[in-house]
Amino acid sequence: MGHREDAVIVNTIVRQALAAAEEVMGTNGLNAVLRLSNLDSFVNNLPPDNLEPAIKATEYAQFNQAIEDFYGRGGRGMLKRIGKASFQYAINEQPALLGVAGAALKLLPQKQRIKFILNSMVNALTKSNPQVEAWVEEEGDTLAYIESSCAICHSRKSDKEICYLYLGSLGEAVEWATGKTYEITETHCMAKGDPHCRFEIGEALE
Repeated sequence: MGHREDAVIVNTIVRQALAAAEEVMGTNGLNAVLRLSNLDSFVNNLPPDNLEPAIKATEYAQFNQAIEDFYGRGGRGMLKRIGKASFQYAINEQPALLGVAGAALKLLPQKQRIKFILNSMVNALTKSNPQVEAWVEEEGDTLAYIESSCAICHSRKSDKEICYLYLGSLGEAVEWATGKTYEITETHCMAKGDPHCRFEIGEALE
């Protein structure tokens, strides 16, 4: 099963990503990337902060591709930084959507905190957009976030995993929940022909 051709993404997620990109790349950098990806309508004009699924997933994928094209090898690190910043925007702007309960989290063991934040992200995405298919996998001691509707790699083809923005946002989410930095690895990617994108939570990096 591949991507839906008519796949859409909600305004607020794209708004958070573009605001994060502006923070990381500067206004001129963001506008250059938007023009490169034929998204001129967003130049100095962020999408509204609402849960309307109004933006094509292909446009979001073009934006991610354009950052790689514009910055070359540095684009991957740039996308991870944008992912980190976009999670912070999500926490600050829509904490209720993520079901965030900071005080209660601190009482849980590390693995339960990770599971909580991953499930919160799944719930937030699926609640706001019925097209999203995402879930948390638990095998033994290993936790993974999986999505078969990933907009980052929609319609893109690659021989390697390319969802760098997700690596950043998931890494930031796990760090927010645990107070520690964990290694996040994308083991499967739909751009490679895999049935889903899978992000495995590794060991804490001391």
